[in-house]
Amino acid sequence: MTEVIQNRRSIRRFKPGEPLTKAQMNQLLEAAMLAPSACNTRPWEFIAITKREILDEIAETHSHAKMCKTAMAAIIVVALPQEAELPNGFFPQCCGAATQNILLEATAMGFGSCWCGVYPKQEKVEQISKMFNIEAGKIPFCVIAIGHADETPDRRGFFDETKVRYI
Repeated sequence: MTEVIQNRRSIRRFKPGEPLTKAQMNQLLEAAMLAPSACNTRPWEFIAITKREILDEIAETHSHAKMCKTAMAAIIVVALPQEAELPNGFFPQCCGAATQNILLEATAMGFGSCWCGVYPKQEKVEQISKMFNIEAGKIPFCVIAIGHADETPDRRGFFDETKVRYI
């Protein structure tokens, strides 16, 4: 697992290729649904996208998701805040964990990916909600672009012991 974590990068250019298969998308979505959530509320839904015209529309609509123009697929994580009434307010952490699982699974499968935030930017929430007819009370949390990487960004994360307090 450490190798997958160390190899994960935010990919913004993808090679042309066939859309991901339903089996590949399901593998990514299973990883998402295995993420921890507050009181096991699982306050999420997912929109799996492989249609080229929809990926292009996302790239045109979301200013930070231009890489969808070359991606082979995308997954929109949709938050369900009402599902998390008992642990009120924890849906961002839950959806963040599901998103990270997708990113790591994509890396393990040999794909590149990029997390493009939607929530909490109200303008982006409204744009993506309208585009995908996401009903009131549900919140598009992020768009994850997926495909074969056409770039090799340098590693940006690193261990910094000054950020740790040992007790």
